[in-house]
Amino acid sequence: MSALVLAGTVVLTVNGSVPAQAEPDIDDVRARVDRLYEEAEQAQERYNDAKLELSELSDELDSLESDEVRQGDEVARVRADVRDSVIRQFQGQTLGPAAELLNADEDAFLNELSTFSTVSDLQDSLLSDYNDELKAYSIRRKETSERRDQIAELEADLKDEKDTVDEKLAEAEELLDDLEAEERAAILSRDGDVRAPSSVPAEGRAAAAVQYLMAQVGDAYVYGAAGPDAFDCSGLTMMAWAQAGVSLPHSSSAQYSSGARVSESQLMPGDLVFYYSPISHVEMYIGNGLIAGAANPGAGVRVADLHSMPYVGAVRPG
Repeated sequence: MSALVLAGTVVLTVNGSVPAQAEPDIDDVRARVDRLYEEAEQAQERYNDAKLELSELSDELDSLESDEVRQGDEVARVRADVRDSVIRQFQGQTLGPAAELLNADEDAFLNELSTFSTVSDLQDSLLSDYNDELKAYSIRRKETSERRDQIAELEADLKDEKDTVDEKLAEAEELLDDLEAEERAAILSRDGDVRAPSSVPAEGRAAAAVQYLMAQVGDAYVYGAAGPDAFDCSGLTMMAWAQAGVSLPHSSSAQYSSGARVSESQLMPGDLVFYYSPISHVEMYIGNGLIAGAANPGAGVRVADLHSMPYVGAVRPG
């Protein structure tokens, strides 16, 4: 009897120590997934900004490297003139200490020259020219080195931002993987999404931009993508306005400076609208209080209400 009671007690204790698995709250999971998507998009837009800066720095580096080569050639030319002047002064004589001067490298040449006993006999203009060109060459070498360091640092930042995007997306997918198919579908559906209008009246160049963007409704959202079948938010608006001959950067924050600011009451189809602070999302206004754009990996390219996200402002490209 006591053994049975003890056995029963053990069973009850073990069973009691393992609580039943609670069902995930759909609203809570939805909020967490949305937040992860938002954080991933913020990182992606920082990545896009960094890519733009990297492109500018790379162009600057190319220019500086070309300047450095030209300046190096100029230093060599003036140095050759100074050497020729020294040789002419010692024509018919043993060079002696002058040999060390003639064999000195760029950094030591001017110092050797300044201690040379016949320096006062050399042409002052040559010395002045050499000194000026050497200083200019040193400045360009320093600027080139600084640009290389900036590029290396920016490339490291790019990797960090890309890792952040991947981590946030993987975390969101892990949350969704724990759900049943119907629950996952409920999370990925967006209550704020609305049916796309059959037509969007737009004027001027905006018509081409609107037509292109609306043709992408239903396409996938992929971080960093700019078509043809998947987009991120700024990649889609960039490609849409490219159809109208307007070049936009692949960055929502940079696009906010791409045109004239427009008040909400003056919005017209084709205007770009921006969300969150700091700005990390952009979509296109299509009229009647609606926007269209690449929302996130769950919703893809869709139509939604203008105020379905924290609204910041709008611009009219072109």
